Amino acid sequence: MDDTTYASPFSWRYGRSELRTLFSERERRRLWRRVWIALAEAQREAGLVSDAELADLRAHGDEIDLEAALAIEREIGHDLMAEIRVFAAQARVGGGKLHLGATSMDIEDNVETYRMRLALAMLGTRVHDLLRAFAEQIRRYASTLCMAFTHLQPAEPTTIGHRLAVYAQDLLIDDEGLRDVYERLTAKGMRGAVGTSASYAALLAGTERTPEEQERRILAAFDLRARDVSTQTYPRKLDYLVLGSLAGLGASLSKFAADVRILGSPGFGEMFEPFGSKQVGSSAMPFKRNPVMSERIGSLARLLPGFADVAWQNAATNYLERTLDDSANRRTAIPEAFLCSDEIVGLALKVVEGLRVDAERVRENLRRFGPFAGSEAVMMAASKAGGDRQELHEVLREAAMVAWEATSRGESNPLARLLSDDARVTRWLDPAEVRRHMDPSAHVGDAVERALRVAERIEALPPFPQPQSREIYS
Repeated sequence: MDDTTYASPFSWRYGRSELRTLFSERERRRLWRRVWIALAEAQREAGLVSDAELADLRAHGDEIDLEAALAIEREIGHDLMAEIRVFAAQARVGGGKLHLGATSMDIEDNVETYRMRLALAMLGTRVHDLLRAFAEQIRRYASTLCMAFTHLQPAEPTTIGHRLAVYAQDLLIDDEGLRDVYERLTAKGMRGAVGTSASYAALLAGTERTPEEQERRILAAFDLRARDVSTQTYPRKLDYLVLGSLAGLGASLSKFAADVRILGSPGFGEMFEPFGSKQVGSSAMPFKRNPVMSERIGSLARLLPGFADVAWQNAATNYLERTLDDSANRRTAIPEAFLCSDEIVGLALKVVEGLRVDAERVRENLRRFGPFAGSEAVMMAASKAGGDRQELHEVLREAAMVAWEATSRGESNPLARLLSDDARVTRWLDPAEVRRHMDPSAHVGDAVERALRVAERIEALPPFPQPQSREIYS
């Protein structure tokens, strides 16, 4: 990193180095050259490029000279044409055949599609790892009773495993979406200026090769395929599908991270992200154990719908066969959306793998609030035995208010005792039955089974697909 000028945090702080390399300017130009070489290979088969010219291009394919290319670009104002001139100057035998019949987007768009598919494969593999970590914790805590909260108020019991399964199920939806968009992400193809293949048709006239056969030959080197029609670019709608999927992933992980922060706060005190033995929580307050990973997930995830909105605007305003008002923002939006997503998935993986549960605090909250969940069961049982539902509701409400006051003073929840001593209730139910209905463990339904079902679905998932091509990225 050059620390004397502005550098995006995504260029050094957030995301894996492999993704930063993939979206680097050097790698972008290296892949441009791979497309030019693939085009030359196809054109050699049609007799348009000689063996010597092709060998020369291959020999100089990795000789990226960014300084020279940028100097030319400052003069001519076109980055891809500047790279052509540098490459042609290096490959003096084959350079004259570079870019034959092509338009800039034949090179740039196919490379961008290729890079996005690689990035999706990297990210999808990490999401797969995160899901497996969730499955392990779901099984660990499937039967561990805890209070559930609605409106941030105590509701009824659930299990920690069931709560974790909710987050994992959201992530399964995201995994399905990422796999789908990976398969739907198609390339522009090799079709020239406005997508008609006119230039290639003219070049290939009189040969045994058609423009469509040439295109398939080139795209196969990158494990890409194209749709039936394109303009000068591939449909920018595809960018929106990709970045929209990343935004959805961000929403899922932001919700998970926010809940970890809530459950780790003193009022709950049940679940925490890991905290290193030498980690510093505050420069002013040495005792602080701030949930910085969860906070960072929430902070970065807020960027993702913004990137998706940029992609929507590009898709909606790419007029006729091509306008250039998408070009500048895509240089930022696409790489940073992937790096942002990669960072939050990596952080979530650390949180899930190192998740800490305070079992005693979980039990304490259950003892404090759990009996309230049994009040409805008492009302239903007493009504079924012959009691007046409306009268019983008032009896239970009065007792619950007394119990709330007691718990707010730090006392044990007296609700079960109050109801089992109240003749208006015991007229219909035996005190022992009242106490049985007040037991929180009787009110989790099929939460355990459903949580385990999610874990099983995760464990049955195949690995995320990977590109099968001879242009292997390393």
